[in-house]
Order: sequence, then C-alpha cells, then structure tokens
Amino acid sequence: MTTRSKYLNIQNSSAIIAGTSLLIMTFAAFFSFGYVHNSLVVTGDSASTLKNIQVSVSLFEFEILGWLVIIISDIVVSWAFYVFLKPIHPEYSLLAGLLRLVYTATLATAVSNLVIANNLVLENTPLLIESMDILASQVMTSIMAFESIWSIGLIIFGAHLMMIGYIALKARQIPKLISILLVAAGASYMLIHLLYSFFPQLDSATAIMETILSIPMIIGELGFGIWLLFKGRKISSFD
Repeated sequence: MTTRSKYLNIQNSSAIIAGTSLLIMTFAAFFSFGYVHNSLVVTGDSASTLKNIQVSVSLFEFEILGWLVIIISDIVVSWAFYVFLKPIHPEYSLLAGLLRLVYTATLATAVSNLVIANNLVLENTPLLIESMDILASQVMTSIMAFESIWSIGLIIFGAHLMMIGYIALKARQIPKLISILLVAAGASYMLIHLLYSFFPQLDSATAIMETILSIPMIIGELGFGIWLLFKGRKISSFD
C-alpha cells in the first residue's frame, strides 16, 4: 500500500470518526443540557434547584457523565476534523483543531463546577433547615459558574465553526450549503454568547435571538457530521 493510499484510508476513517462522534455528542447534549439540566435547574430559584437535585441526585450525576462523553467526543472531533480537512488547508485546519481543544478545555473547567455542586449536595445531606439556604446558594453559585464559563467557551466554539466553514468553502467536494451553514452557526454562537457573557442587560432580547438562530446553530455542525458519515468518507481527494 502506497503512502498516499494509507493517508487516504486515514482521511476516510477520520470522516467516519468525526461524524459518529458528532452524533454521539448531539444525543449527549440533548440529554445532559436539554433534558436534565433544564429540568433540575430553576433560574433564579436556588431553593427549588437544590430540592430538585436532592430528589434526583442520580439524574444530576448522569448529566455530569453526559458532559464527560461530550468532552471526550470533542477531543476526538478536533483530531478528526484536522485530519480530514488538512489536504484543503493545513494551517487553517490546525488552527481550527486548536480552537476546538481550547473550547474543550473551557468546557471541562465549566463542568468541574457541576462536580462541585454535586459534592456539596452529597456531603451536606441531611442538613438543618437553617443551613439549607446557605447550601442552596452555594450549589446555585456553582451551577451559574458552569453556565457562565461554558457560555464564554461557546464564543471560542463559534470561532472554530466559522473556521471549519471557511475551510469547507474552499473544497468543491463539500456542498456549499453545508459550508455556509457552518459559518452561519459559528457566527450565531459567537454573537449570542458574546451578548450573554458581556451584555447581561440584554438577556431577554438575546434569548429571543437565540431562538431564531437555533436552527443554523443546530443544523450547521450536525449537518456536516451527517455528510461526513455518508459522503465525506468516500472522498478520494480534494482539488
């Protein structure tokens, strides 16, 4: 087998690995954030949030496990994207991969705050009634730290997606619609989370904007992942 054939096999395998990892990550995110986090965490109500977690500690721990799956998948995708897109533009592909690794490190830091919140609940059960308010405040502080740090990380994630979309636009084999959706998804992530992180007074307007932009934000990378699984793995060369 020639060196070119070996690299082609690795490149095709990277498309399958990236696509599979993105699907796994999507399901994990829907479970951990879309279902568990949004079910247990009541914004602005630390007492109800604490009560929900105490009643469903195992579910909260499954949320953390889901985030761990996402972190591992992100590391895999960073490598797979780099290998797959390297023939198009080696330097930009490396930069895109590094941006995703920085985002992943930020996400891991954010998730560590959920671990802290979980430990606080486990270590302080049962408690005297007068101590519950203090515990609820501590748990909510950790959860809010998770959300704030993750939001900052998503700005970096948006830059990563924009870079991936820009690289994809240079390859005629990758559908232009997918490339444009990647750029749009990246720009949407950056805009929404810049507003959430640095302009909290606009949260209501940002939430409406996030709802409007949720379609490109979801479809962009997920669409690329599906394309990689069914079409990208068959690419023989980029020219």
